[in-house]
Amino acid sequence: MLRFGDLMEQVISNFRVFGLRDVIDIAVVALAMYQIFVFARKSRAGQLVRGLLLLFIFYALANLMELRTVRWVLTSVMQIGFIAAIVLFQPELRRTLERIGQSTNLAKMMFSTRKQDPTLRGAWQSAVVAICDAAEQLSDTRTGALMVLERVNNLDEIIRTGTPLSADVIPEMLGTIFYEGTPLHDGAVIIRDGRIVAAGCVLPLSNNLEMGKDMGTRHRAGLGMSENSDAIIVVVSEETGIISLAKNGVLIRRLDRQNLFNLLQEEIIPPETAEEQAPSFFSRILGKGGAARNVPTESKH
Repeated sequence: MLRFGDLMEQVISNFRVFGLRDVIDIAVVALAMYQIFVFARKSRAGQLVRGLLLLFIFYALANLMELRTVRWVLTSVMQIGFIAAIVLFQPELRRTLERIGQSTNLAKMMFSTRKQDPTLRGAWQSAVVAICDAAEQLSDTRTGALMVLERVNNLDEIIRTGTPLSADVIPEMLGTIFYEGTPLHDGAVIIRDGRIVAAGCVLPLSNNLEMGKDMGTRHRAGLGMSENSDAIIVVVSEETGIISLAKNGVLIRRLDRQNLFNLLQEEIIPPETAEEQAPSFFSRILGKGGAARNVPTESKH
């Protein structure tokens, strides 16, 4: 029988050969297990994951007690259950992998098919002002609205579900689209490069069970779109007139016009290029008395 002192010596000897590679190995496995538990807790398949964990526990007990028939049955069940779990968890796994791809800067640089053009800065600035004006007007009249602002992830699949358009982003256009009497008022407007490219689009619904009962299909669609892409979604509630913004699976509610403008300006408007930041020859000569740049500024109508 192994004595306690011998056991401690064996443990200490194992720690002596414990290197950086082992630390990385354990850290990767621990992180993977943690992500699996988080995934199980937040997804609809949480009960199924708990069932699989119970099967593993039963298998370990059967192996320990040398119950060969029970072990054979559990082995067969787990072999089939692994494939069945992939099929059952397919929507959650797909969404998780998409979120990983969206949140990794290296993946964006390697696989992104579309990047924001800094030359569109002026177009986006005008669009952001118009979106904020329209959101405030729609909120005052309790008119529901759903506006999707495309960033890096391409939204062609979503655009194909609606009616193609090519229009400037102005409050009057957005007000007309979301007016209750128009055919496109129930869908979402897609805004790409500071222009409206589609309206009446259908968005994926979120499966988030923590959403409040005062939030309907429009909010669930906006949150679902933010879970499946890096787009920014502006939602105006038809029942309460509350303005919300969805980003990366998070819904920010009860925004006023100024807060919405600040968030959109931070998230949507491309950064200035080195040429735009550097003062021109005439600017250096004129100094402080030079003419102001013709850039749309935040205004309230």
